[in-house]
Amino acid sequence: MGALSLTFDNLGEAAELEGGAEVAEPGRHFTALQRVPEILTMLAERQLSATFFVEGLNTELYPDLLGEIDARGHEVAYHAWRHEQWGELSAEEQVENLARGLAGFESLGLELAGMRPPGGLLGPGGIDVLRAAGLNYFSPAGAGASAENGIALLPFQWRHVDAACTLPGLGAAREQMTGSADPVDPATFVASLGAEIDELARTDNYMAIVLHPVMLDWLGRDRLAALLDRIAAASARDELWVGRCSELAARVLADPAYFGNGTVLDTTSWT
Repeated sequence: MGALSLTFDNLGEAAELEGGAEVAEPGRHFTALQRVPEILTMLAERQLSATFFVEGLNTELYPDLLGEIDARGHEVAYHAWRHEQWGELSAEEQVENLARGLAGFESLGLELAGMRPPGGLLGPGGIDVLRAAGLNYFSPAGAGASAENGIALLPFQWRHVDAACTLPGLGAAREQMTGSADPVDPATFVASLGAEIDELARTDNYMAIVLHPVMLDWLGRDRLAALLDRIAAASARDELWVGRCSELAARVLADPAYFGNGTVLDTTSWT
């Protein structure tokens, strides 16, 4: 049986602030006030659990929403403090970033198990800084879930990321979807994911779907609903194990060869 993690990256204005944007009223971003609550309702209607990779800054801006995500049975995981490009941080900067972020979540009573690096790259600190911070899994760009020195690796592939449909630097991912580097429309993206979900159900492999609340208007609620329906149906038929990243990480740490023969990291980033 294949395994799938349904994940959502970014929350609020953290990434915009990191990119240099001016935000007139921090703490009022539409993704936090509108999109994430909509997504939580859609997940609840289908009894699906997801992992939300969010920036540490959100512990200051949206503490109640983070508590609600957790209370609804989803996982909250780390996505750097303010969406810093993880691969560009020194090992020391990664240590400081993790310490600040995890302390913020701990102040809300949230104990985090893992992180996904903005940009998808591991960075010079390697997995040592993650282990030292007390995390037990990492979700970089790559393929093949495995374990390395006590850290589970749960990679995502760029062709399974909604943003890869439009970002200029990810033409190779679009070629994997359609055979062309041209931008991919939402319907084609969902159809591509659907075909891969069907294939996953016939294997013992691992797959992470990466969606961004900020792109919900691009994707369309009907298409997201159809995708969630497909995932829920496969789970109900016991064709897929749909789990939070922390659950799948626990399986990998208990049996590193459960999903195959190792991880191959991808050095491609969206930047």
